[in-house]
Amino acid sequence: MDSDEHKRVLDPEHDTAALKALTHPLRIQLLGLLRQDGPATASELAARTGESSASASYHLRVLAKYAFIAEAEHRDGRERRWRALHTVTSWSNETMESTAAGRAFVSLARRRQIEHLERSLARHEADMAAGRIGEEWVERSGISDLMPRLTAESLTELFETVAAKLEELTARDAEDPRAEQVVFLAAGLPLAPREPADPDPAPDARAIDREDLNP
Repeated sequence: MDSDEHKRVLDPEHDTAALKALTHPLRIQLLGLLRQDGPATASELAARTGESSASASYHLRVLAKYAFIAEAEHRDGRERRWRALHTVTSWSNETMESTAAGRAFVSLARRRQIEHLERSLARHEADMAAGRIGEEWVERSGISDLMPRLTAESLTELFETVAAKLEELTARDAEDPRAEQVVFLAAGLPLAPREPADPDPAPDARAIDREDLNP
């Protein structure tokens, strides 16, 4: 699924300009749309994002300058089409933590992922309500909010196991006409013990697993 040729690995020391270019929220959104929906023109992406064609075109050229996207095959000669060069943008958290720019980028990227989840949830609910998604997905879709106690080594093993299984299943389902695009986000965020005097930023929060929501 995400072999090396399909992954863009960013390094804060060698990719400073590329990191800065990718911190613009519209560029992240445009890149995500090209990865999710395939090649598109600036006009098509402008319509999806609510931006002007000129603005979308400018930011697409910046993404192309830093090799995140490239020109795709044109349907006609009137307007260039763009395609994503990679399915995934990746980095080393340890390396990113070594510079202020790297830390800022990771923080922004994670918040954009949360926004992507919110947009995807809204789209999923609308698709289900309109009958655009088959009934077989009703029971199987959902969000799990779990809070296990793990060592750093176990968290690494968990991510690696999930990634390997996801790659296996994606390859298996590649030619299956029943397959649909699935938004799958995984988070592993260790939390230090809370001091007794610390305020609770989310007093109503609790771990909710998908099964908890079933009758």
